[in-house]
Amino acid sequence: MTHQLIPKDEIEKSKLNEQIVRETAQQVIKDFALFGMEISFPDDINYAYDELFVQLKSRIEALMQHDPEKLTSLLYQIDLDEKKLRNENVELFEEHEWISEMILEREFLKVLTRRYFKSQS
Repeated sequence: MTHQLIPKDEIEKSKLNEQIVRETAQQVIKDFALFGMEISFPDDINYAYDELFVQLKSRIEALMQHDPEKLTSLLYQIDLDEKKLRNENVELFEEHEWISEMILEREFLKVLTRRYFKSQS
């Protein structure tokens, strides 16, 4: 996924920035909390992405099985529509893994976009 405002190399470099990782985790925590789901911030920042992914994966799998309407609402809140989730590579992953990956990517881009516009003012 590419972002028009921020060059791809800048996005990749930002994934190593501890503050951006923390802000992304806080965005994930906030969005999931709106739907009564607790996501905790990982203890070790070096493994934050992996730990967040594992937590999201289990929440998404449960929603897919037991409350697809809530999942749809969550994805709307995060600003991921079904068209964005369709990908020919999805068969290489479990669907809940793919959705979790897309959620993390979208939340990360929200943080970068917010930072970009703050730096422009």
